[in-house]
Amino acid sequence: MDGEIVLVKLGGSVITDKSRPFNERRDVIARLTEEMHSSRVRMGIRLIVGHGGGSYPHVPAKKYRTHLGLIDDDSLTGVALVQDAASRLNKIVVGSLLQAGEPAVSIQPSSAAVAKDSKIVSWDLSALKLMLEAGLVPVPYGDVGMDLAKGVCILSTEEIFRYLSVELKPSRVIVGSDVDGVYDEDPQKNARAKKIPLITLENAVEVLPSLGGANTVDVTGGMRSKVLTLLELVREVDVECEVLNLLVPGNLEDALNGERGRGTLIRRR
Repeated sequence: MDGEIVLVKLGGSVITDKSRPFNERRDVIARLTEEMHSSRVRMGIRLIVGHGGGSYPHVPAKKYRTHLGLIDDDSLTGVALVQDAASRLNKIVVGSLLQAGEPAVSIQPSSAAVAKDSKIVSWDLSALKLMLEAGLVPVPYGDVGMDLAKGVCILSTEEIFRYLSVELKPSRVIVGSDVDGVYDEDPQKNARAKKIPLITLENAVEVLPSLGGANTVDVTGGMRSKVLTLLELVREVDVECEVLNLLVPGNLEDALNGERGRGTLIRRR
């Protein structure tokens, strides 16, 4: 297949209720997978569908402080529980994609990616590239990872997308959220918060101080951490990213069909 490559992240706050442990939103997942299927058929794009962990792996990750590494005797139990929880949510997403008609295959980052200080430094993508060429839809996800500096780490979907973008040079990266983009304040706490329509390497210095973390448990650092990783992504690869509200029906399908600007665009300039 020769279509352009698009990376789509289904945010953990979109596909799960992060305030309730191990609680997925199957109706939302089903709608989003239908939207992706419709767009892929229409546009002929090659999709990689990543997703966050939401109320699945973030629960044991917080309990065992997995993001800090191998810190005590319980850390190994934490690693196993985080990996198991992440893979269980992935199975739900993959199953929904299959139901929608997509030839989706699970990609487990923890089995092959190696990180240092939570940043992926090596990952053999030979099989994933062959999957794309054959027309399959790889589905990686936020996961635990082995870390050269601290033993283990949390691999966020944004970090996974950063590494994939360097290797695969996608045309676009869409990051799904439960809000309409990136705001100067938390829009779920302050109704006067203003959406930032465009973040570039140049205006990032002004934007970043206003960004905070997540409202609920999120060991990957919330919106600020996500934006920082996406800025690193566009610095390394000249690709357009958009943080978009995927709880709004039709937003993902319209974005995959070429529409831009409903969320916050992040690009070099």
